[in-house]
Amino acid sequence: MNKEIFVAKIGKCIGLKGHLKLHISSDFPEQFKKNSQFITNKNILLSIKEFNSIHNTVLFNDYNDINKSKILINQELYVDIQNTKDNCTLAENQFFWFDMISCVIYENNIILGKVKEVHRYPLNDYLEIITDSSLISKELAKTFLIPYIIDDYILNVDIKNKCIETNNCLDILHNS
Repeated sequence: MNKEIFVAKIGKCIGLKGHLKLHISSDFPEQFKKNSQFITNKNILLSIKEFNSIHNTVLFNDYNDINKSKILINQELYVDIQNTKDNCTLAENQFFWFDMISCVIYENNIILGKVKEVHRYPLNDYLEIITDSSLISKELAKTFLIPYIIDDYILNVDIKNKCIETNNCLDILHNS
């Protein structure tokens, strides 16, 4: 079974024909196109009939009036990881957060830990790191955050080998 990731939440009805406001939580709005399929948190399979990217409104197949569409309000949309990889284009130094989870973080051949989660903040994304046990035994923090800033902190990301080379992150750990 493919793992699914959250991409949007369905908002209120717009008009009488079944259009709904869509609150997108994805960096890839291009995945919301005609015939794209999503599963809701209530296990309803939905297929897009129309999507307006300017107003972020959506009309799903078989939900072509306000009364039918109302049952979808506040439901969350999910898509499977493979679908995301197939339909979303990454820029240079951009990676899917789900691929970064469990990557080993190292600096100057010292393993600092593994990526537990990616946090999205207004100015930068941050990698939450579970500190390696060898460093915890030296009374360093059990977890710490690394800003995802290329060259300043992130030198190289190798998704295939699940490792991320860093710079200045050992200092962050020592000060955490």
